Amino acid sequence: MAIHLTPDNRLKKLIVIGDRVLIKISKPDERTVSGLYLPHGVQEKEKVQQGYVIKTGPGYAIPVPVEDESWRGEEDQVKYVPLQAKEGDLAIFLLSGATEVIYENEKYFIIPQSAILMLEREEDL
Repeated sequence: MAIHLTPDNRLKKLIVIGDRVLIKISKPDERTVSGLYLPHGVQEKEKVQQGYVIKTGPGYAIPVPVEDESWRGEEDQVKYVPLQAKEGDLAIFLLSGATEVIYENEKYFIIPQSAILMLEREEDL
C-alpha cells in the first residue's frame, strides 16, 4: 500500500522544511509485500511506529562561504545534502521524535530524518 504523491494530490502544496519527513501512519497489522510489519505490542511498548513517507524536505543545509561576488545567482546561495528517505518508502521511526499534525482531517507525523530507524523501498535493486 505505498502512498505516492501525485500531481493531483492535495498535499502537493505542502512544503517540508530541512531534514524533516512527512509520514502517514500505516495500520498496525499492515504487512508489506516483503513481510515486514511491527506487531501492535511493539508499537505500544517501544514507542516505534511505521508509516509511508509522503514528502521530504530538501535535506541538510550546507553552509556556503560568504563571498561578495555579484555574478553569483540566487540559486548558489544554499546547497543541501539530500535525505535518504524518499516518497513512497516505508519508514520505521521513533515516535518520541515525531510531531503529530492534522491536515484536511487526516493524521500525519513530521519527523526529522534522525528519528528514522529503517526504510523499506519498493524498487528493484
